[in-house]
Amino acid sequence: MPNSELILIKISGEDKPGVTTAITGILGKYNATILDIGQADIHHTLSLGILFKVTNQSDSGNILKEVLFKCSELDVNVRFKPVSSERYENWVGRQGKSRYIVTVLGREITAYQISMVTKAILEQNLNIDSIIRLTGRHSIEMNGDTTTRSCIELSVRGELINKNILSEQFMEYAADLGIDISFQKDDMYRRNRRLICFDMDSTLIKTEVIDELADRAGVGEQVRAITESAMRGEIDFSESFKQRVALLKGLDESVMKEIAESLPIMDGADRLISILKKIGFKIAILSGGFTYFGNALKKRFDVDYVYANELEIIDGKLTGNHLGDIVDGKRKAELLKLIAQVEKIELEQVIAVGDGANDLPMLNLAGLGIAFHAKPKVKEEAQQSISTIGLDGVLYFLGFRDIHIDN
Repeated sequence: MPNSELILIKISGEDKPGVTTAITGILGKYNATILDIGQADIHHTLSLGILFKVTNQSDSGNILKEVLFKCSELDVNVRFKPVSSERYENWVGRQGKSRYIVTVLGREITAYQISMVTKAILEQNLNIDSIIRLTGRHSIEMNGDTTTRSCIELSVRGELINKNILSEQFMEYAADLGIDISFQKDDMYRRNRRLICFDMDSTLIKTEVIDELADRAGVGEQVRAITESAMRGEIDFSESFKQRVALLKGLDESVMKEIAESLPIMDGADRLISILKKIGFKIAILSGGFTYFGNALKKRFDVDYVYANELEIIDGKLTGNHLGDIVDGKRKAELLKLIAQVEKIELEQVIAVGDGANDLPMLNLAGLGIAFHAKPKVKEEAQQSISTIGLDGVLYFLGFRDIHIDN
């Protein structure tokens, strides 16, 4: 660009209508080319940056003079900075580097939390391009409100030194600082997911249904002990399933109906599923629980697919046996892959959400696997995790903003 001049304009001050229109109008009058533009508004304070190229260098003085007068008229501050062609080309060259998204999620986000997250990013030789807030602002007088959510998204770029080290740091910070941190590659699949597969018990609902059944059968403690051991990955899921179902022998079928009619829905589930259905997602339940309850949720949420285990019932009583193959961790992954094929989508377009060790195969197969309020071992092995808020936290990992989804 030997005959052109590059200038960066930085404008700050009280946000008011017409600033961007006025400045770009002046640039347009001189046929300036805008090479980059960015604007942010934080608590009614404007920050506007415009990098432009003017071919006729004799016009640059007039542009700066008119912009300066206009900013004085609008009562905003302005600074000008020349940019060399070499520096600009170096900046353009960096665009080819890998891009990632870091999402920080919690009930509230503190300066210390952000400082630790950004320090880990810096140590990996990554540069932060932008930071945006995904959640709406909330009142400072709402201390103790368990419904508040805070989330920021950082767009970063660079050649990652060691992903494993960064993941370990983020996991450590998440546990110590009480936040969730997601690290994803910013590619075409991130905003193009089309299928979400849920575990049911302790994921879509707040209980383990088999424990509810066991309480009614008078074997609650025995079944819970087996359930906990299985969820921690200490015993094989299929074997634990058979042991627990056998203990339910003789339970009346009417008990299942009573429980199904009052299933406690997980916080954020209604919001998450309603939004995803609006934008065309397919919803699947892949559960090691029972089809009887999965079908109740299918009716409530308009779920597209339900795969779970069938209890054998004879003369209105549970026999202690099951029908068909057991839906264990391996089977969940197979079903996820099958549904993706039926829907003609890539695995990278699939989200999987679950809390137990038997969910790990599908969590690691999906393009976005999320361990939800999971045991430490499950969180360690999953791609991402949410532990601070409800299921609607998934929306922020997808880049959704409250201002869009709540209107």
